[in-house]
Amino acid sequence: MIKKIFLAVIALIFIVACSSSSSDDSPSVSPDNFDRGALLTNLADNIIIPAYQDLSTKLETLTADKDAFVADANQTNLDNLRASWLEAYKVWQHVEMFNIGKAEELTYSFQMNIYPVSTTDVEANISAGNADLTHVNNNDAVGFPAVDYMLYGVADSDAAILTKYEDDKYKAYLSDLVNQMESLTETVLTDWTSSYRATFVSSTSNTVTSSLNKFVNDYVNYYESGLRSRKIGIPAGIFSGGNLFPDKVEGYYSQEFSMVLALEALKAVQDTFNGTGYNNSTSDNSLKSYLDYLNVDEDGDDLGSLINSQLDLSRSKIKVLDDSFSDQIETDNTKMTLAYDDLQRAVVLFKVDMMGALQIGLDAGYIDNDGD
Repeated sequence: MIKKIFLAVIALIFIVACSSSSSDDSPSVSPDNFDRGALLTNLADNIIIPAYQDLSTKLETLTADKDAFVADANQTNLDNLRASWLEAYKVWQHVEMFNIGKAEELTYSFQMNIYPVSTTDVEANISAGNADLTHVNNNDAVGFPAVDYMLYGVADSDAAILTKYEDDKYKAYLSDLVNQMESLTETVLTDWTSSYRATFVSSTSNTVTSSLNKFVNDYVNYYESGLRSRKIGIPAGIFSGGNLFPDKVEGYYSQEFSMVLALEALKAVQDTFNGTGYNNSTSDNSLKSYLDYLNVDEDGDDLGSLINSQLDLSRSKIKVLDDSFSDQIETDNTKMTLAYDDLQRAVVLFKVDMMGALQIGLDAGYIDNDGD
């Protein structure tokens, strides 16, 4: 145990040291001959781009179903629209972690999945009828959470929801929301397939701004903040002295998809770590194979296996939760905190042990939202 604590302290010192010098792009130590280019190529060609392509396809279906609903707001079209929204939302869990390139430039994730949605802003935008949905002040009134509200939360029953859509302003806002999501995604995907892919895979050095360093920072930050904190920790009161926020869960208005979305996100994180292709089960060069190459172990267990074991354990804790995390928080929040605890253990393995072994420091802008 003492050895483990000592190594963790050394790794933290390294990360802090790298962070303190992150204002420039001076090269870090290049301690190995691992083929970073092969790792980046697998990420781009087998994981990132295929996931974006699938999201684009799912959003095309969502747009078509939205158009049908706007033309005829009946129960069948509402059901179809809800189904295509969920399918797109599940695929979104596979791209949210890739906050790099055009996605970072556009603050893509802020326009796609900030929750809880501000229903006050949504209703004000509907009433105004000409809101700029790209404005930063509307980040909490757009994207998947806003569509969640529009399809499930604007009234108390399906009949009442359909009545709402007799007002053309509701139809217009729903249409604008979905069209914006499709347009943003197409912009990011086109950038990847036209130019950014080459930039990404060719940046093989170990510097603050090189592809793998930025990717790992975004990946770990997403796991820590996007998955662990936002999906579980914040609504379960981890950062608020036990004050619970069942209204801050993902998919709050549909009330049945929080667990589905969390499990999809965890699968995406684990598949990316193992280099598993988005459209197949084949694994190639990955963060895990990089750790295997470096022969990184913790008390005799290799770090890659420890990370996978911890993610598997986290999955088992999430699977026992209610489909609705809101209901879970209100009936037995202890299960939420147990799931959080296991997700947190993987944060240490990623953020301290893995990043330390790869000699990747935290970006100056790394924000974990909870100060740990």
